Amino acid sequence: MRVFLASIPMDGARVVIIGDGEAALAKLRLFGKTPADLIWFAPNGAPVGASALQGGPAPIQHLPVAADLSGARLVFIAVEDEAVCHDLAALARAAGAQVNVVDKPALSDFHTPALIDRDEVVIGVATGGSAPILARDVRSRIEAVLPAGLTEVAKLARSLRDTVIASVPDFMARRRFWEKAFRGPAADLAASGRTAEARREMLRLLNAASEIETGPEQGLVHIVGAGPGDPELLTLKALRVLQDADVIIHDKLVPEAILDRARRDAHRLYVGKSRSDHSVPQDQIEALMIAEARKGQRVVRLKGGDPFVFGRGGEELEAMRKAGVPVFVVPGITAAIGCAASAGIPLTHRDHAQSVTFVTAQEKPGGTAPDWQRLAGPNQTLAVYMGAGRAAETAASLIEAGRDPQTPVAIVENGSRPDERVINGVLADLGAMVARASLTGPALLFVGECAAFSAAQLDVRAEAAA
Repeated sequence: MRVFLASIPMDGARVVIIGDGEAALAKLRLFGKTPADLIWFAPNGAPVGASALQGGPAPIQHLPVAADLSGARLVFIAVEDEAVCHDLAALARAAGAQVNVVDKPALSDFHTPALIDRDEVVIGVATGGSAPILARDVRSRIEAVLPAGLTEVAKLARSLRDTVIASVPDFMARRRFWEKAFRGPAADLAASGRTAEARREMLRLLNAASEIETGPEQGLVHIVGAGPGDPELLTLKALRVLQDADVIIHDKLVPEAILDRARRDAHRLYVGKSRSDHSVPQDQIEALMIAEARKGQRVVRLKGGDPFVFGRGGEELEAMRKAGVPVFVVPGITAAIGCAASAGIPLTHRDHAQSVTFVTAQEKPGGTAPDWQRLAGPNQTLAVYMGAGRAAETAASLIEAGRDPQTPVAIVENGSRPDERVINGVLADLGAMVARASLTGPALLFVGECAAFSAAQLDVRAEAAA
């Protein structure tokens, strides 16, 4: 470890910033969000365009002398003249301050890390001043996976800290309590803004922690949409939940590239289904989710696309609620949207489609058949899920209901993935197209004038490759 990042409390700390350029303004903006006693020395006054500092300290229009730096905790020097920097740094150190000379690591006692500032939670990335741009890039990647409600979780913890210490005097018992609090429903409730419920859940955990005998930690379930297959199309929230999961119950449509983004030691349970092979019946999947959650596990039910679009997520949500298991839903990019975008198919278009309909070709046995008259209407795009096995019947029903046999169609197999394949044709030939394609991956069917756009997209890709 070449550098050590220390956490310095800002309450009442005196922070002095010297300079009147953009570097000085950046430090003012940074510390303007803290409770520090902030002092600004700007020999030339506030620069033009410093309106972002409204409410900040008024500039003192001269360089500081020794008395001005008395009691300073941190001093930032953003002055071009190196000799002046030397002198000011010496004065600051004599006053007992730690010194940072902007862009001059050799003159500094410390370097400013790239910071992720979430009020109560601050994360720093440092390279010892050798590669600040790299530090910023790393910071951006970390920030992308942090929940927006992290501050609320930390605020709740701060409000209960003294109560926890008084109620659970044993250090290891307190540690177990905080692990449960931050990895269970309380943290999720706080992050989503449900502060009162989160506080009640933390107090429930605290009561349990103060007892001699405690039961297992309360588990929970996240029903998560994995998107169409490209791991970069995971939502930030889905990625965070995956990386915190104890158990992942996943479908056949979830590729290994997405499972690789999950916590490495999470237990994976495959419950995939295909049209002719239901390896685990739905009621058993729901029972498995409940059983794992009741063991105190953080369960992720990972489903291709969006769990609430032909994913049976609604049934699983209802089952968790009936069982009294805390459950949260993380939506995903549904396959129709992801595959259409990847193939260059606009689902709506001012000239061709004023509506889009998602429909499944696999209706529930004994259930209501699709309304083919409505689905065959003009100026709309149909996105047909689970349609490859019934492509010929679907085409015949649409044509019988009045859809033009020459209506453009597209088959998108493995949409958004490296092995994506797009096949274009017309409605009258849809069944034969599927038969000729020998599909092996998940496929969606698109029906409507907009489906023809994918052919133009393929031509553009071919030209680019050439």
